[in-house]
Formats: sequence, C-alpha cells, structure tokens
Amino acid sequence: MQPEFFKVTGLKSGYGRIPIIFGVDLSIAAGEFVGILGHNGMGKSTLLRTIMGHIPASSGSIEFGGASITKTSPAARARAGLGYVPQGRQIFPALSVMDNLRVGAAAAGSRDGSRIIEDVIEDFPRLKPILDRAGGVLSGGEQQILALARCLCGRPKLILLDEPTEGIQPSIIEEMKERLKALARSRGLSILLVEQNLEFISDLATRVLLIKRGLLSGEVDPASLHGADLADEFIPA
Repeated sequence: MQPEFFKVTGLKSGYGRIPIIFGVDLSIAAGEFVGILGHNGMGKSTLLRTIMGHIPASSGSIEFGGASITKTSPAARARAGLGYVPQGRQIFPALSVMDNLRVGAAAAGSRDGSRIIEDVIEDFPRLKPILDRAGGVLSGGEQQILALARCLCGRPKLILLDEPTEGIQPSIIEEMKERLKALARSRGLSILLVEQNLEFISDLATRVLLIKRGLLSGEVDPASLHGADLADEFIPA
C-alpha cells in the first residue's frame, strides 16, 4: 500500500448542539478505494460533509496531501483536489449538461476548463448526445452520471461519493461501477464511498469500514459482502 495522503484524526461534528460524529479516525492511501457501510442515520453523510467542509468540525483534524484542511473552506478543499458527489446528486436543473460541467471546472479553479471538459466527456460517452439538455429533464441515472462527471471536471485527487446508487436503475449502476474502476486505474484516484448497496461496495472497495452511531466500529473483507442481502448481517441495528 502506498503511503497515506488523506488522514482524519479524532473528528467530531454535528448540527448545532446535536453531535453526530464522535471522534472518527480514518486514513486513505493514494489510489485506494475505501467503502463505508452503515444504516441510515448513523452519520455517513455527515462525515462526508464534514470532510468537505460543509459542516464545521467541532474537534479533530483533517489532513490532505500533507497539509491541514480542517479550517479551510469547501472551495479551498476543492481547489486542493478534494471532490464531492453528494447524496441526491444536486446538479443544477435549469442549466444544460454542458453548463453543469463548466460550473464543476470553474468551482475547482481549473484554468483550462474546455480541455478538461472534453476529456471528461470522453470518459462519459453517455453525456455526448445530451450536452444541450437541461439537467432537470434527465433521468435519475443520467443525473448521477452528470454529477460524477461534474466532480471530475475539478481534477480531484480524492472523491467523496455519497450513496451514488440510490434510486438508480441497475443498468446505470453497472455502468457507473465500470466507469469508476476505469477512472481509478487511469487517473490514480482515491475514492471514499458511502453506500448501502452491498454488491456495489464489495465490487469496488479495497477496504470496507463499518459505521454505527457516528463511530467507525470495525472493518469487513469486501468479498464477504457478496451474496449478503442486508447490512444487518454486519452491523446490527
């Protein structure tokens, strides 16, 4: 394994006076694909939003590429190479597919946005015939592909993926799985994936961590998730 280039130590956060994350320790090596598995309400999305800077950390530290980003803004984290695909996709429905991609490149401070966008479109051929369509008229699966492509327009080194298979048709899930595998290989990306789809997370992650009530409570072999029906087999409710 390559040396870690992302590290979270003693991270705590929440909403107002309501604590959600209770001292998470997490490290990711360059090129590593780490999954986080847990039930709804256990803090998965809150953890990713805290890492991205949308929720301030109440204590603990976040290091990325050898520098502390604990106090930096989400925009600064994006420019440093941290990408985020939130739950629910959160594309811009009134903007065209192309304009959504332009926003992704601009938000991360990319100077040569047109070339970067061309490269991303080559990676996602499904988007080529729909570049002029408004994001809001796309199917849920197309919107998820667009959200991932928009994130990659910022040339991230580490991507945070929050429940990307939620409400998506099986054909798009399979396509997304193959795209992520290819992108991780070709770009050397590190990926932190929050997911409840056991087959999806087991096929992609090199490590799967368990989260329960705001704490990472253990680790399972991704291969052991094959054939399982529910996360209950690994994390009792």
